[in-house]
Amino acid sequence: MTAGTTTYAALLRGINVGGNRKVPMAELRTLLEGLGHGDVRTYLQSGNAVFSSDHGDEDSLAGELSRALAEHFGFTVDVLVRDHAYLRAVLDACPFPAAELEARQLHATYLSAQADPERYAPIDQQAFLPEEFRIGDRVVYLYAPDGLGRSKLAESLSKPRLTKGIVATTRNWNTVVKLVELTGD
Repeated sequence: MTAGTTTYAALLRGINVGGNRKVPMAELRTLLEGLGHGDVRTYLQSGNAVFSSDHGDEDSLAGELSRALAEHFGFTVDVLVRDHAYLRAVLDACPFPAAELEARQLHATYLSAQADPERYAPIDQQAFLPEEFRIGDRVVYLYAPDGLGRSKLAESLSKPRLTKGIVATTRNWNTVVKLVELTGD
């Protein structure tokens, strides 16, 4: 990595789920390299890529990648791009005891904009206990002791009235930690 270069994570939403909207990671790496980015790596098949760039900001890089994906694959993919400092801050600010929990119990939903607490006010948190959520800096933390797939709170948090106008993509805690490691190299 050269001076003036920043390492980012690209978080693609809703790809490679149930055999739909397939984006092979090798093709994603090739696309990122074709956009002039370096040190390109992918993590898992669920749309996590790490790359370095000396141009653009998070939003312009996300838009550029989203357009390239649409052109290459023929469908729209929402993309969030976040730098190491932000990803580290999300990890450090976790309001739940991450070290004491299984990774499948803790999730971070990254958001394209700051969450308005008023959007979430109608959710009766007591009704979902022991599941809980907390709002952070462009992230919603979710504690779901039985995992995301069985979480009624996660289902409620994904309702259109809460996500309208915001790109949101969720990662389990193992992935949150791994993206911090990968962008920190």
